[in-house]
Amino acid sequence: MIAAIASIFTIQPSIYRSWMQMLDQVQSNVLGAVIAIGTVSLVGNTPILVGLVCVGVILLCIRLKAEDTIALTLVTVVVIMEAQGQGWMVAWDRLAAILTGMVSAFAVNVAIAPPRHRMRFVKHVEDTQALLSRLLRTVISNELKENVYRKEQGELRTKIRKLETHYDMFAEERVWRKQPRLQRARLLVVYKGMVAALERGYALIEAVEDQYWSVATPKSWNRLIDREFEALCGYHEQLLWKWGGKMKPGAASAAPPPEASILLIEMIDDQMEKDQEARARMLVITGALYNYEERLRRLDKLMDQWFQRESGAGAEGEERENPLFSRLGE
Repeated sequence: MIAAIASIFTIQPSIYRSWMQMLDQVQSNVLGAVIAIGTVSLVGNTPILVGLVCVGVILLCIRLKAEDTIALTLVTVVVIMEAQGQGWMVAWDRLAAILTGMVSAFAVNVAIAPPRHRMRFVKHVEDTQALLSRLLRTVISNELKENVYRKEQGELRTKIRKLETHYDMFAEERVWRKQPRLQRARLLVVYKGMVAALERGYALIEAVEDQYWSVATPKSWNRLIDREFEALCGYHEQLLWKWGGKMKPGAASAAPPPEASILLIEMIDDQMEKDQEARARMLVITGALYNYEERLRRLDKLMDQWFQRESGAGAEGEERENPLFSRLGE
């Protein structure tokens, strides 16, 4: 039972985190065991003393910046101090059980049930994009019920946050061989582009909500902007189709014409020349629209670069020379 408890506290959603957690847990629990054994040997193991030792171990873990290990370290202290009334062999046996649980949890993470971050990440991107597309396609036409729209908007915000967590777990995994490490670095750039595109899409929704309904616009503008949103949503969907290998060989993603956003800005300048406040509000929306479109076009290029490298078409060292791959953090 003690080993099972230790494994529950140690197991993590990624191999790297499981390894780091195991190292921290071993250090903290061995330290807690030494403190427990020393206290019982010198003073005893009364219930009040056990509580005081637990308080001291908590403060020590905080001082060592090992807050994540506090729970299991307290379990170690309590079971060892309680077991020393039964003899030293029982105390050491319980410490060995705790260490066995930690090692077992790491072995399960590595060999039996390793996390599949890549499959989980892509599936989460597809689900998030489907929700983003539905909200973008209805934010102007206002077809969804208000309570349904607000609920799905909150779900979209939560999904994007979870997606960033999935990305972080995939990025922190360690690859020791050079070739797989370079391949994963290029893959991370594409994944970062996917997250950035979703974030820009959500920013566009917020820009429309904050600015669009405060401006008296003609109905023809609703159709124009709605059509532009529809084109971008379709482009985003086809990019994910291309990444998933669902498109026919040679088929290109239906990118919207680059002059569409420029035409929209020119219309704003012409028709809102006198109303500067309305013009400023509409320019905020067009700025968010352009950012979303620009991220989709960059993601398209990153995917093309990835497929070229995987098929062997790229030149040696291209990932170091190509600015699309060198600017991972953007």
